[in-house]
Amino acid sequence: MKIAQVAPLAESVPPKLYGGTERIVSYLTEELVRQGHEVTLFASGDSVTAAELVPVIETAVRLNPAIKDPIPHHMILLEQVRQRADEFDAIHFHIDLLHHPMVQGFAGRTITTLHGRLDLPDLAPFYRAFPDHSLVSISDHQRLPMPPVNWAGTVYHGLPSDLLPPRYDKDGYLAFLGRISPEKRPDRAIRIAARAGLPLKIAAKIDNVDRAYWESEIKPLVDLYPNVEFIGEINEHQKADFLGRASALLFPIDWPEPFGLVMIEAMACATPVIAFRCGSVPEVIDHGRSGVIVHSEDEAVAALARLSDLDPRGVRAAFDARFTAERMAIDYVSLYHALPGARTEAARLRRERGEEAELQIVA
Repeated sequence: MKIAQVAPLAESVPPKLYGGTERIVSYLTEELVRQGHEVTLFASGDSVTAAELVPVIETAVRLNPAIKDPIPHHMILLEQVRQRADEFDAIHFHIDLLHHPMVQGFAGRTITTLHGRLDLPDLAPFYRAFPDHSLVSISDHQRLPMPPVNWAGTVYHGLPSDLLPPRYDKDGYLAFLGRISPEKRPDRAIRIAARAGLPLKIAAKIDNVDRAYWESEIKPLVDLYPNVEFIGEINEHQKADFLGRASALLFPIDWPEPFGLVMIEAMACATPVIAFRCGSVPEVIDHGRSGVIVHSEDEAVAALARLSDLDPRGVRAAFDARFTAERMAIDYVSLYHALPGARTEAARLRRERGEEAELQIVA
């Protein structure tokens, strides 16, 4: 198929540091190319891909201090997609809702993966206004707050199978990886590690909106407990070592997590996950095999005392069975083929151009 992938401009594809959505767009794009599809990626110019790259802006928004307002750049992104829309059999958007009014004329060839939380009050009236657009959820739980819409399917995230190698010898520390924010509950992770008597390493970015939370709530805890080490934001190359050497990943969330990419990253490294039962967690974690699902800090501490019950090889096997990029791409291709407008306009235009070229040769 000839497929367009439309990425957010906040981060490059793949991101240099934090950026779950852009990371998934990269994994999907590269796997689609590997499987023989013709893929065009609309993204920032500092992206790296085997697909055709359409560089909408020179560098990604978050790491470019010259960009004060991302909206104009996303409008340029949408215009570039619109101008080339007839070239594609399927157009896959990863930018939530900005494009919906623009694609009405070719919505039958579009699909949109919703990567964020959907329980925000302003979203329901918007999606009621566009009930026919094909949407993809990244977990079944993510769908619960939505009004009736056209769900094309649920596709769980996947990673390249060789991206994060499993490591079966562990160094005895606990890992927390992600963002410092109230809903991620790093405070829970710190208390759990302290009660379990285990060292905790926190690798996380701090957004400006969460700076006050870090200063008032989390930094004092980091300073209080000698077993806690704050590393800061890490890149993709550091992630394999950070997760692979950990005895367990703590995922003590307190919000309706749509997916939780870090859970399957840990599983790929053969590192079990101790996760609170929120959002997608029961769909991602095989309780007792790839991790333990808990309801409280007491249960998390008790689970850490039984870590030896979880075989790291079984953790990696759970990842291989369900969360590879190959499986993710196959799932999406099935959805592309099922789109009501897929493989019609682009195929027709290619035929017309081919026939026109043949006539010119004959003439």
